[in-house]
Amino acid sequence: MFGKHSDAGFHQPIPGNHIKTLCYGAHTLLVEVRLDKDALLPEHQHPYEQTGYLVAGRIRMFIDGKARELDPGDSWCIPMDVLHKVEVLEDAVVVEVFSPTREEYLKYENPEDIIR
Repeated sequence: MFGKHSDAGFHQPIPGNHIKTLCYGAHTLLVEVRLDKDALLPEHQHPYEQTGYLVAGRIRMFIDGKARELDPGDSWCIPMDVLHKVEVLEDAVVVEVFSPTREEYLKYENPEDIIR
């Protein structure tokens, strides 16, 4: 599977959080997330390991109660089932990998961008 770059196909599951599945396999899923300034991704946890890279913008991420302000080029890894949340300080672009594959995120793929 290959993913082709496109600005189409983003979905907004919560206000200020625009997400698109870029590519996925049996064990991992890659997404692009565009975050609006002042958006809040509320505290949550899930049974997926989540590794991310901040491409642009600034965010404040809380992982297991510890806060870090992140700038472009910074990255993180959130273990499975650990509480985390995000405050968006500037419009931001994030690329994240989830493992195992988040089946519910497959609805966020844009079929025109996936080459099988």
